[in-house]
Amino acid sequence: MYLKSLHLRDFRNYIDQRVAFDAQKTIVVGNNAQGKSNLLEAVELLATLKSHRTSRDRDLVREEMPQGHIQATVERIYGETELALTLRKQGRRTVSLNRENLRRHLDFLGILNAVQFSSLDLDLVRGAPECRRTWLDRLLVQLEPVYAHILQQYNQVLRQRNALLKKIRNLEAQHPKEQLLVELALWDAQLAANGSRVTRRRARVIERLAPIARSWHGKISGKTEILDIQYQPNVQWLEDDPTQVQQAFLEKIQQRRIPEEQLGTTVVGPHRDEVALNINQTPARSYGSQGQQRTLVLALKLAELQLIEEVIGEPPLLLLDDVLAELDPHRQNQLLEAIQDRFQTLITTTHVGSFDELWSKDSQILWVKTGQIDREPSIS
Repeated sequence: MYLKSLHLRDFRNYIDQRVAFDAQKTIVVGNNAQGKSNLLEAVELLATLKSHRTSRDRDLVREEMPQGHIQATVERIYGETELALTLRKQGRRTVSLNRENLRRHLDFLGILNAVQFSSLDLDLVRGAPECRRTWLDRLLVQLEPVYAHILQQYNQVLRQRNALLKKIRNLEAQHPKEQLLVELALWDAQLAANGSRVTRRRARVIERLAPIARSWHGKISGKTEILDIQYQPNVQWLEDDPTQVQQAFLEKIQQRRIPEEQLGTTVVGPHRDEVALNINQTPARSYGSQGQQRTLVLALKLAELQLIEEVIGEPPLLLLDDVLAELDPHRQNQLLEAIQDRFQTLITTTHVGSFDELWSKDSQILWVKTGQIDREPSIS
């Protein structure tokens, strides 16, 4: 998998910028707030249709412009594909494949695969459970694009069910409680059906990812620490069988019926799952130094790369957003050795001198200043 070119128009601080990638490694150099991270964010959007920096399309469009565009050419084993994403300040985004608009965004996913690694990823360890669920879901979308639709269906059911529970809590006069409870039973069945599809897929991907991450973590830490990753579903189940998992959901919903009616919200389901990260049997968020937490995140990212490559049969892109400054020399070397020429890598930095000579010599170097990309540093 190789990203050959990228064209940004009215995206973030880019007016109209074309970039051709002609090396396996591209180092993007520039001061802060010049557009380095925006370049990587554009690639991330093409891969996942999500940004880890914002959930609002209007934040992605250049000021005073109604819409922005991201276009790319990607080379895969089976041939070359042109991807395009149009973002609007008002109205829905649109996606196209080889210049044909797609009705379903699902058909756009899986063409370009990428793993993003930034300083924000430390939230994977020390952040709230939602951070780890989001990370897991985005990985799943790349491995199995239909998961985006499955998760969307679950979230729709969850919103509808929460709205009904609020009505029940408030006992709105125009809706007798008995009638509302009959309607709630229908949403219970939907929650169980859709929730079981989410939780079973999450469990399967953690089962595959955990040993890979443990192996990487052992290499980076010199085998002095043992990483353990456990999926902790809100609804416990023993056998990966749709009927049995749905039944476990329905039983827990019955057990939590009174609290749900009192709170007016759903307390059962994968929106309350946790992914436990433990080092030497101690929760990583409360264990050790920032360096140890960075080792864990680095192991997770390398495991993501390896798992995506195993599943799709091609190495994904690696997007490194100013992370070398966050890593000590040992962890830097582990990362750079793991990458070598195996993955096309886009890496941002404020100082090109932070790379050793061999890396710099084999890399394409781009210089960014106020939304302009050049192959030579600007003189100011």
